Amino acid sequence: MSLNSSLHQLKEKYKGTKMAPAFNALHTFLYMPNETTKNGTHIKSVDDLKRTMNTVIMALVPCLIFGMFNAGFQHYAALGTPVDFLSWDAFWIGIIKVLPLVAVSYGVGLAIEFLFAVIKGHEVEEGYLVTGMLVPLIVPVDLPLWMLAVAVTFGVVIGKEVFGGTGMNILNPALTIRAFLFFAYPTWMSGDKVWVHGAVERAGTADAISGETILGSYAQNADITYSLSDMFFGFIPGSVGETSKLLIIFGALFLIFTKIGSWRIIMSTIVGALVMGLIFNGVVDAGWISGGSKFYGLMSVPFWQHLLIGSILFGAVYMATDPVTASQTNKGKLIYGFLIGFISILIRVFNPAYPEGVFLAILLMNVFAPTIDHYVVQGNVKKRMKRLQTKTV
Repeated sequence: MSLNSSLHQLKEKYKGTKMAPAFNALHTFLYMPNETTKNGTHIKSVDDLKRTMNTVIMALVPCLIFGMFNAGFQHYAALGTPVDFLSWDAFWIGIIKVLPLVAVSYGVGLAIEFLFAVIKGHEVEEGYLVTGMLVPLIVPVDLPLWMLAVAVTFGVVIGKEVFGGTGMNILNPALTIRAFLFFAYPTWMSGDKVWVHGAVERAGTADAISGETILGSYAQNADITYSLSDMFFGFIPGSVGETSKLLIIFGALFLIFTKIGSWRIIMSTIVGALVMGLIFNGVVDAGWISGGSKFYGLMSVPFWQHLLIGSILFGAVYMATDPVTASQTNKGKLIYGFLIGFISILIRVFNPAYPEGVFLAILLMNVFAPTIDHYVVQGNVKKRMKRLQTKTV
């Protein structure tokens, strides 16, 4: 008996019961839905939510694999015993540190999704497939698994299910999870002892290694030891998936080509960040701020270099483009993305204790996205009414 037949029998056995959504979800995840629309539709397409989510996951997998190699590479580099980036020693660290983060993210998140589906009696949506992959990529490699489990529980329940589930949430669930981690466990999410495996100082140990990010170094006006090529290719400490700008760019092109990601949001976010960076460069060039200021380090960063440090590019490609929480109108997407980039660099410069501001900026604009769309639509209505009145006269 095939697996498909067995699952189909289970679906029929539990049809109409509380457990039906769980078996339906498992069958749909592995196979095509048995029920498909044959006629009476405006548009026929092979695309569905599962395929859309899988496309985003395919764009994220290269970042995940690179992050696994980089986790080991940064660990050995910090210990003073560097290894080849593509070595088994480096990859093994990634396996034992990153894969558990992925397992906990998916295990806890999907368990809650199934639980709510059974309680509410609706089908399990595939929306968490992307969230489950994003979460391990935006956290430190040494984050305790129990903290991640608590944060995922909070993010899925408060950030998603209380609003009605997939398609109804107003906040990006992955960013809600990260925001919870930052405010609940700040010492595990910021500072110079969290971005490299083994770098967290533990009780009774004096040999902890430092893994400060480039953003932290700039914020403290410290010397930068990484080259521009290291920043671009990703051979630097940071969250698991955000270091390689090259792979993020490839992911952006893939999402734009498949029409999953909005090029308007991606490009406007980048433009907004560059504009804010130019403004700060102008302030430094005008002599309005001295080199001794705590804001000077990040203000003096060349405006274009802001795209190579931190998570601004990762956020623009994979977070800001979330179709549920982003603006829906074309003009609204341009405004929405521009403000995300603008505010991200603003937070980065004026909050040295937390120089990575892109995630907070996206959450803030998630809240204002409906307002942006409202005024865009009202503006279009007024223009059309004005044109109509002109023709009538």
